[in-house]
Order: sequence, then C-alpha cells, then structure tokens
Amino acid sequence: MPQTAPLEPLQHQEATTRSHQPAEADLLLLNGTVLTLNEKQQSFLPGAVAIGGGVILEVGPSDSVAARYRAKKTLDVEGCTVLPGLINGHTHAAMTLFRGLADDLPLMEWLQQHIFPAEQRLTAEWVYWGTLLACAEMILSGTTTFCDMYLFEDKVAQAARKAGMRALVGEVLYDFPSPHYGPVEKGLQFTESLIEEWKGDPLVRIAVEPHAIYTCSPQLLQRCTGLAERHAVPLIMHLSETQTEVDQCLGQHGCRPVAHLERLGLLSSSLIADHCVALDAGDMDLLARYDVQVIHNPESNMKLASGIAPVPQLLAMGVNVALGTDGCASNNDLDLFGEMDTCAKLHKVAQRDPTALPAPATLQMATRNGARALGLGGRLGELTPGSLADIIVVEFRKPHLTPVFDPVSHLVYAARGSDVRHSIIHGRLVMEDRRIQTFDMNEVMDHVRSFARALRSRG
Repeated sequence: MPQTAPLEPLQHQEATTRSHQPAEADLLLLNGTVLTLNEKQQSFLPGAVAIGGGVILEVGPSDSVAARYRAKKTLDVEGCTVLPGLINGHTHAAMTLFRGLADDLPLMEWLQQHIFPAEQRLTAEWVYWGTLLACAEMILSGTTTFCDMYLFEDKVAQAARKAGMRALVGEVLYDFPSPHYGPVEKGLQFTESLIEEWKGDPLVRIAVEPHAIYTCSPQLLQRCTGLAERHAVPLIMHLSETQTEVDQCLGQHGCRPVAHLERLGLLSSSLIADHCVALDAGDMDLLARYDVQVIHNPESNMKLASGIAPVPQLLAMGVNVALGTDGCASNNDLDLFGEMDTCAKLHKVAQRDPTALPAPATLQMATRNGARALGLGGRLGELTPGSLADIIVVEFRKPHLTPVFDPVSHLVYAARGSDVRHSIIHGRLVMEDRRIQTFDMNEVMDHVRSFARALRSRG
C-alpha cells in the first residue's frame, strides 16, 4: 500500500494553546489509514482526525494528533480506512417505496405506465417514511450527502434532518398537475416557501428542480431559472437522458436538449444536469463552456438501456462529473460503493481501454466532484482543517479486502457498502459499529412494508 513520508499535520491554526495544553475536541479517530483526498492526495498511516463543532480540526499522524487533543469520545479505527463521506449526486429517495415495482422496461413506458400512476397514490406520510428508509440504506453504505428530486420534498427535508444526513432537495416541477401541489403555479410557490423555511439550516439546502425538457415548457424552465437566480440556489434537472429525448427536442424545438437550454439561458455553473447520456461533441463543448455540473448514474442508465454517458471525454474537457445512483425504482439500490465499481468498469469496456476512469478518478467523482457539483467545493469531499466533518470509516480487516496494496483500489473495486463501520455527518456519529444512532430502522421498515401491502391490494 502506498504510504506518504512523515508529514507535518494538517493543523487548524487554533488547534493548540500557547501553553501546549491539549485542545478540546468532540471526537477523535485514531490509528486508521487516513485518505484526505485533498489536492495533494495526502494520506497518513497510522493517521488520525480530530473533530469539533461540526468541522475537522486537524488531520495528521496519529501520535501527533492524539497528543494535541483531549476528546469527549475516541474511536480506535486500527485496520480501517478513513475517508470523506460519499456524495450521492442524484436520487429520488422516497422511490425506495417502489423498489422492484416495475423492472426491465424502457424509460418512457416505465415512467408513464407504472411510476407516474403509482405516484398518484403517494401521501406526505409515505414520502417521509420512504425517505427515512433511503437514509438508512445510504448511511449503512457510506453516503453522507444526497441530492434529491421528488414529491412532498418538505417531508424529504424533515426525514434528512431526522436521520442527520446532509441533503440538497427540491420539489419536482412539471407542466401537468402534481399529486402533491396540483398546478405548477402552486409548485413554484411551494418551492419558494421551502427555500425560505430551510434557509440557514446546517444540513438541508433547497434547489429549484424542473423535471426535464420533455415535461417542462420553455416558459416554465425560464421561470425556474429566474427563481433559482433570485435566491442564489442551484437549478437541477434531467438532461439528455436518452436518444428519444434528443429526437423529441429536435422535432419540437429544432435543436438538441443542451442547445435548447442555452437558448433559454439555463446553462451555468449553478445548473446540475442529471444523466447527460445522449451527447454529441457540440453538447459537450457547451457543458464545458458554461461549467455545467454533470451527475453520472451508470447503473440506472444501464438498467433502463439509456446508453453510456461519455464521462471520460467530459472529464478530459474539464467538465465536473459527479456520481449518483438515481432512485431505487430504476437501480435498484443506493449503494455508492457498487456504483463506483460499475462506473469504473463500464467505461473501461466502453472505451476498450483498461486505463479509462482509474480508481482515483472514480473515487473523486463520489467525493470531491460531488461536493463541487452541489456547491460545497472546498467544504466537503475532503479531509482538511476547517472542512465539514462528514467522514466514513471502512473496515478493511475482511477476507475480500486482504491484503492491502492500495486502499483506493480496494474502495472502488472490492469494498461493499456493508464494509462501512462508522459514519459521521457534521461531526455527529450517526452510525457506530453498523448501528444507526439517529432513528429506529426497524420501525421505518415496518411502515414501508405497510405501504407496499396497501399498494399491492389496490392493484
């Protein structure tokens, strides 16, 4: 396993007092293999992380950090790898309710004949419990932040806060009436009220989220953009997910989807574009020129046979590409470790190049790139003093992770979500030794089973 030479600790300027008395910390992680994933890709073995006030205080050699801090709680993570929490750049969390409901279908048939009708039965209560189920799955598999688009997003925000997860959420907007808010005018009003309600929350942020060009008129897209700009929040939408979408846009608007958004003034660094599968050279040039944030969802795109997004080309052009799972109805899980493995291998076979999308680049898509995409670059996705303390601890003392020559390789190609031992979000230990600390997972599963029985009984 590659190791760095002894390095000066990444030390917060106020880490110690002049009298060299130990400084106070809320939590210490000691004796692990610490991957900072910072710009220098520094690592420490044995390494330590000191956490206090929701942020990282110091990262460095274990003995050095341990000597500087007195903590309320200390975890010995010898044999484990410590890294930033994974960031799920695109999902529909409450679609855990529809896991396995309609498989092996084309996207439009899947949506129009199965998912949209099922969503007509949704209530705020069911979205809350479905989102908590998603939070349980994500916490258990190493995700600490997710970006969500769905219905009843006030309940998604409440569930995220209950779980202690970091989230960027927004109500899905489209031209036809919503099962939640009815006409789109009320949807825009609801979105604006969400922005005001959650302003300043330490974990939950709100975005404006039109569904896609095939469900939103040009006028609605422009109104969404104006709303996002007025409140300085991200704009999120599905974009160029299939060739069918491209063909439809060419027929209706005389241009491809990315060019359509440029004409409408939507392309910017604040736009988070989900999928971006069916792209040509001109599309990629526009995405790069406007610094659009792209979220790649390989397993969902494979399952729906949407195609393979040109991720290596986008990265080579300087486009920031992050990783997402999409919803459980089209994946069918929320495990970003599995998503990383699929992502790296898919692009190798697509390019017929074993060097395409190597493990470090893939891990970066699920961490640093995700942070940048969600507007948290420099504050999330790396272990540096002053950054938000969203951290996972992965147990490496397992047969499928032995021996260790390169921990990054193991994280991408061998580790599973079930290998995550501890999860820390905003400095809070939300999972310790595989036990979620913030809510009762069994209660959540009982509620979701009840919903499934009701859905099944109605045909």
